[in-house]
Formats: sequence, structure tokens, C-alpha cells
Amino acid sequence: MPGPVLFDFGGTLDADGQPWVERFFRGYRAVGGRLAPEPFEECFRISDRLLATTPGIEGLGLQAMVQRQVGLLRGLLPDGGAIDAAVWAGGFLASSHATAARNQPLLRELAGARPLGVVSNFTGNLRPCLEELGLLDCFDVVLDSAEVGLRKPDARLFSIAFRAFAVSAEECWMVGDNPAADIAAAGQLGCSTCWLAPAERPLPDGLRPSRRIAALTELSAVLG
Repeated sequence: MPGPVLFDFGGTLDADGQPWVERFFRGYRAVGGRLAPEPFEECFRISDRLLATTPGIEGLGLQAMVQRQVGLLRGLLPDGGAIDAAVWAGGFLASSHATAARNQPLLRELAGARPLGVVSNFTGNLRPCLEELGLLDCFDVVLDSAEVGLRKPDARLFSIAFRAFAVSAEECWMVGDNPAADIAAAGQLGCSTCWLAPAERPLPDGLRPSRRIAALTELSAVLG
């Protein structure tokens, strides 16, 4: 059987190489937000930390999680009170569901041929989010950093996946959108790597992915 493929979640399974901070920012500007990218990103980081402390976070699916994060952001942004939370969250969720639905046939096809796993820096509720998107049963191993107590690029998190599949790093592919946490980290361990990023995004200095794709649906051609 071919070796396992490991995936990141946010920005990889639910978007074509677009991190959540970028998607939240686009949605914010689309509903009239005026803050520049840099101060918005700082507010987003704070909202991430607050989100992780939400009571019962481990049971939240994607919809409840996104709605919670939008609510946190509205309280942090100087113009947050004027933002339509329902429209902002709804746009993010619609895009996530559409991309996941498009990716589902590919993931099911791959799951029939090789082991698949998810290795994600997340908030303890990765499984409910995958289930809500209809993707959970595609994966044999799901590693949520908040549950494990380790975050990428820590090699120990990847090593848990290797042990779960009883394979070496050299037998695995890692597919993700984060150049440092996904691609560089896994590549240093010996994995083959596939960077998912918009075609117009420049390759970061020093990054040497095995392959590059602009949409997850291109992965079949990479894996052969």
C-alpha cells in the first residue's frame, strides 16, 4: 500500500492555501471593515487565544466556532460594533463548506488507496469541525494540537502520526498551506511535502517543497 498522506486543516482542507486570518480579513472588509491588515492580524491573534479558552470549545463544530470567533473579533476591532456578524460568519462558512464538498471526492478516493491523517494546530475541536464538513471519516488519524499538547512545527507532533501509521517520515507526504509549520518542518524530518498556495503567492526564501499545487484537487496528479 502507498504511504500515508498527512494534511493540515485550516487553509488546506477548507480553502485553497488561504490561512484563516486572510479569509477572516477579506470577509471583514467585504462587510465594511476599515482596519488595515496588520492591526487586524493582531486582533485576530488575540481572538485565537481567547477562543481557545472558551468553555466547551472541544464540542464546538465549525459553525459555532466561527460564530464565536466573529463575536470575539467584533469586541476587539475598533469598528467591530458596526459589522454584521451573521453576514461575516456566513460568508466564511459558505466558502469552507463549498471547498470541503469539492475536496471530498478526492479525499475519499485517496482514503481507499492509502492511509490519511490530519495534523493541525487547533483548539481541541478538530473532530467536530471535520465531521460538520463531512470529512472526518476520510481520516485514520486526527491529531489536534490542543488535545496532544504539542504544536507544529514541533517534530514530536509529526512523530506521533508516524508511529500511529507505523511508518518512517520518508514514507509520508505532508500537504499544507503554512510554509514553516507544515512544509519546512515536515521536510526537515524527511517527508515529501506539497505546498498548497495560490499561484500568485511567491515562494518564501529557503522553502523547498517537493511539489506545489494551487488547489487540493491537483493532489492526485502529484501522488500518482
